[in-house]
Amino acid sequence: MGSAFPVPESPAALAAALARTGYLADDGLATAGYLAIRLGRPVFLEGDAGVGKTSFATALAEATGATPIRLQCYEGLSAAQALYDWDFPRQLLHLQAVRAAGRDADPTALEAELYDRRFLLARPLLAALTTSPCVLLVDEVDRADDEFEAYLLEVLADAAVTVPELGRIVAEHPPVTVLTSNRTREVHDALKRRCLYHWLDHPDTEREIAIVRSRLPGVSARLAEQVAAATARMRALDLLKPPGVAEAIDWAAALDTLGATELTSELAAATLGAVLKYREDTERVRAAAVLDPSPGTEP
Repeated sequence: MGSAFPVPESPAALAAALARTGYLADDGLATAGYLAIRLGRPVFLEGDAGVGKTSFATALAEATGATPIRLQCYEGLSAAQALYDWDFPRQLLHLQAVRAAGRDADPTALEAELYDRRFLLARPLLAALTTSPCVLLVDEVDRADDEFEAYLLEVLADAAVTVPELGRIVAEHPPVTVLTSNRTREVHDALKRRCLYHWLDHPDTEREIAIVRSRLPGVSARLAEQVAAATARMRALDLLKPPGVAEAIDWAAALDTLGATELTSELAAATLGAVLKYREDTERVRAAAVLDPSPGTEP
């Protein structure tokens, strides 16, 4: 089954471990992650797209040596799709093998063989309950339906599921669970009450510079400063999709690929597609003249 989840000494120790993976967590996020591990509570991360919610779960697994398991939520996701399925082709092959061998199997015994654990396909929720140590990422839970949200609450509360053919399966060591939401809709209070809540905001310019340089060590300090400052100015505009940290990293990577060591107005205009994803946003940014490459300028 595996061992219990490794517990860091303090929030600062967790932040240092995350930093070694390239993820720079602020004090609030590091504390939320630390308490999630120590208290056995899920952590619910909410914030704009691209601020690092999903990356936190990935970094947490890497920093602690746990197995990462991801459940991507979407409209229409059912409990069965998230929990388990039966390997019908293998069951059919087993049935054919029994017949080919000429066994006169008892129907009840044969049914028990067909619904043995070896034919069970564990989907993310069941896999997380039977893997330890594990970080379970329930990504974009706000995209799932109310019915699935209610089922998820039950699974998180009990750290167990029931498979009718096998009975109740209980986690020996429950996973550390990270839920994320882009707030496309309000998640029910019952689920939030079960979790430790943390709002993940866009980083300030200084932290964003550090993040860009951590993820892209080959990028010049000047280019990282200019990209972070320009991205911050864009966020101050009324954009349909303000750029997140992920877009800032993508933009810096694109500029670095072009051989740039600093940002110019021409390069900024030519590479806006790496940081902005809507035509209306591109037009608004160009009209607002916020592509001044001066480093360190706050919005």
